[in-house]
Amino acid sequence: MHDHDREPAESSLTPRERLLHTAARLFYAEGVRAVGIERLISEAAITRATFYRHHSGKDDLVTAYLEAKDNELRAQYRAAEASLDDPDQLLEAVVVGISATVCGADFRGCPFINAAVEFPDPDSPIHRAVQTHRAWFHGVLLDLFTRAGHPDPAHATRRMVLLRDGAMIGGYLGQSEESLASLRAGLAELRADRAGLG
Repeated sequence: MHDHDREPAESSLTPRERLLHTAARLFYAEGVRAVGIERLISEAAITRATFYRHHSGKDDLVTAYLEAKDNELRAQYRAAEASLDDPDQLLEAVVVGISATVCGADFRGCPFINAAVEFPDPDSPIHRAVQTHRAWFHGVLLDLFTRAGHPDPAHATRRMVLLRDGAMIGGYLGQSEESLASLRAGLAELRADRAGLG
């Protein structure tokens, strides 16, 4: 599941789509708090009225950005699921997708972890959007480890989520190869656990 797809042509986007696209680019590259509404309006080439027609404020736009990223990743997983039936192959596809993301151009870490750092309040709609995505990803892994016959799928899932988070953070800090090697080794160990070899 690749996190960075080819960007759509700006001219083909509606004003609302252009705003969301601009927000996604700037929030990811520079951080949410560093980007103000005036800059978003200017770079998206929209009016202030258009901004407020679609979003009640910046927090609402940030939430929409995270929800769009969540929907994108879910769609990528559904596409993988449509072509791969075996849970082991799907687990490998998850790792391949993470690897492609971490090694992609302009990688700045996980957008969800980044947003959670900037908005730690659990009652924030932004933080809740982060948790919604993480709950979905946890559920995907739990289903795959259960279907693959792991003796403790809940433990395997928790470990895999931590390995994924570590790979994202390590990749952002310039340790992509080491982080991804640990992620792959962790999955291999979890498979060995299932086979009774661990």
